[in-house]
Amino acid sequence: MLKQLLKEYEYELKASSHLGRQSKVAYLSDLKQYLAYLTQKGINDPKAIDKSIVKQYLMVLRKHHIAASSVSRKLSALKGFHQFLLDDKLVDDNIILKIHRPKTQKKLPETLRIEEIETILKAATGGTPLQQRNLAMLELLYGSGLRITELLSLKTADLHINQGLINVTGKGEKERIVPIGSISAQALKSYLENGWLKLKKQPTSFVFLNKHGNPLSRVGFFKILKNLALEAGIEKNVSPHTLRHSFASHLLERGVDLRYVQELLGHQSIATTELYTHIHKQQLIAVYDQFHPHAKRSE
Repeated sequence: MLKQLLKEYEYELKASSHLGRQSKVAYLSDLKQYLAYLTQKGINDPKAIDKSIVKQYLMVLRKHHIAASSVSRKLSALKGFHQFLLDDKLVDDNIILKIHRPKTQKKLPETLRIEEIETILKAATGGTPLQQRNLAMLELLYGSGLRITELLSLKTADLHINQGLINVTGKGEKERIVPIGSISAQALKSYLENGWLKLKKQPTSFVFLNKHGNPLSRVGFFKILKNLALEAGIEKNVSPHTLRHSFASHLLERGVDLRYVQELLGHQSIATTELYTHIHKQQLIAVYDQFHPHAKRSE
């Protein structure tokens, strides 16, 4: 019975607009793991699932050293499924609402200094189609704070270079308009007029292509960025999100209002954007400790 119900919930989940594709995939994986545990316990009826069963399941996850952030996500998946059961009147209440989430320690995202960004951009600069593509991608990631999936899903119809704008489809298929700077616009224009035309082997509307003329994959971009960071001598663990984090952090350093940064990043909640203020505070403290004569206390 539970397997059939999960199948029905899967259709509802896939039709949901408030979750991104990757979140949906993760939730379904979490729920299949949850149902496998229930089956192992001989539970097949939704009404037989109680709070103690869920707590036992969470204890099993902890024994397997599952991170608190992952457990929290799994609980979100369970909450959605049990709400589906409640809405269909298959259970009397959503027992997941009574379960406390594990406390998660928010990790501050790593950022790059402006000088480090410039060395990576310099490493990407060149006249070949692939170099033009790489520079345009990096300029958009750092210059506009795009997510990697937003970048790689861009199509030519999304670009309004002369107006300094692009249309971006973010999490939950939500669209937003993002400004691009003159440097990003120039890199993008150069790529489209030269590199893109040479990389395009067949009709396509995707902007960023691999050497075979197909849309560039996430894995492909990760490899490109890792190699460029290595060439630039950057020892930090650089990812596409590092450039996005750097974009937000550098704006806040220059006094941009947090709500503008939220809009640019496409965050639904300002609480997500507030994470960057902690980075800014840490940087202020570091500068103070380094340069103010009374900052360092005697030991």
